Amino acid sequence: MFAGSPSAGQQRLVLGLAFGLSIALPAVAAFAAAPELPRSYVDTTYVAPTGATLFVGAGGNVQTALDAAQPGDVITLQAGATFTGPFTLPVNPGTGWIIVRSSAPDSSLPSLGVRVAPSYASVLPKIVSPDSRPAIQTAPGAHHFRFIGVEFGAAAGVTQNYGIVQFGDGGSAQSSLTDVPHHLILDRVYVHGNPTGNFRRGVSMHSAWTAVIDSYVSNIHEVGADCQAIGTWNGPGPFKIVNNHLEASTENVIFGGADPWIPNLVPSDIEVRDNHFFKPLSWMIGDPSYAGTAWQVKNLFELKNAQRVLVDGNIFENNWLQAQVGYAILFTVRNQDGTAPWSVVQDVTFTRNIVRHTASAVDILGQDNNFPSQQTKRILIKGNLFEDVDAARWGGDGRLFMVLSGTADVVIDHNTAFQSDSIIVADGPPNATFVFTNNLTPNNQYGLLGAGTLGLSTPSRPPPPEPSAGAAPRAIPRRPSSPGSPLPR
Repeated sequence: MFAGSPSAGQQRLVLGLAFGLSIALPAVAAFAAAPELPRSYVDTTYVAPTGATLFVGAGGNVQTALDAAQPGDVITLQAGATFTGPFTLPVNPGTGWIIVRSSAPDSSLPSLGVRVAPSYASVLPKIVSPDSRPAIQTAPGAHHFRFIGVEFGAAAGVTQNYGIVQFGDGGSAQSSLTDVPHHLILDRVYVHGNPTGNFRRGVSMHSAWTAVIDSYVSNIHEVGADCQAIGTWNGPGPFKIVNNHLEASTENVIFGGADPWIPNLVPSDIEVRDNHFFKPLSWMIGDPSYAGTAWQVKNLFELKNAQRVLVDGNIFENNWLQAQVGYAILFTVRNQDGTAPWSVVQDVTFTRNIVRHTASAVDILGQDNNFPSQQTKRILIKGNLFEDVDAARWGGDGRLFMVLSGTADVVIDHNTAFQSDSIIVADGPPNATFVFTNNLTPNNQYGLLGAGTLGLSTPSRPPPPEPSAGAAPRAIPRRPSSPGSPLPR
């Protein structure tokens, strides 16, 4: 707990803390409030079409088919053909599903519940953006569309795109719940950028009742600005992100990160299960496989404004010190632009996940230190494996947990971890009803460190490496006003 040989007074302090914890923890655990699970879940049960089939062959007009389709219809796009957008999902005249899918037979696609992969590209119709605009977007209030076995990307030569799939609007065009699109499913789709271009976002979910399942999102990266495989700040939920490969340089998935334009909106009722969150080592400066572009790298999963979140059974892999200090998982409340004091991170259940190959593991922030926010509370981290949390390999601190600025009801229980530095570093205002029980982890560096409370200094963090020559400066706009605006940090 202390650097060097502890003094007699320090030894008494450690013994006192240990004895106090052994007596207090069972009582504390009994009073820690449990997080609320999602109140509603997106039902992605397949509903077979009952209407007409509209076939769009190579060179055909996808927008005409979208506008003509009625509830229960299926639009089949010729397998392997390329259709250049942007296309807009209209307001469905009823409540039945309109399915947009590949013309390839079901036997050519993965079965329901099986993740698609780039190897299926030959049987997927391709909807591409010609420039910085989306390949597919929604009209205000559009609803009940399901895509099956479709590829979304950008035309050859596109060097900047601000969002490949754009559900809803993150700016002032969507300032009321009545404008929010809903009942949207991406099922076994392949969403991707290209290896060299700047791609801001794979899927924007400024929507309600939205799911991304059994899909593959890759090559989402940008120099000098944040980007995400999936992100939202202006959609109410519920959301389902299940059984996907999710690859992005900055935050693979984020909720929040800009202030919602809909008053009092908090993305809610979020299910994130059985995904693979991944950053290729070819994006890591100094790795033998580094491809030479200094993409903006930060973390694997971040909540800045979200509630009732279930994160279960995922693999979070590869994260390092670059544009951020290297924590893989962030529960860090932010009233990002100062106009959303209702912002909150609460009722988060993080269970049965594997977090591996990262500079540090979990960062929890109780209050936004820039603008007023609500308190982070009711966080359960249970039954997870943290391995190769290593500052020597990945940079950063090598810490397991950082708990700052007055959280409440944080419970860390029954986890196994292998980290190179401290187990817990806590600082700032008191973190109320904190529980750490039944965990197996080495007692490295300081073990448990209350930096501000005990008057001890935390180890210094090395600065992020300089970007490669020619890298663009970081863009920090005030707030987004259109789908093409950057996500401020």
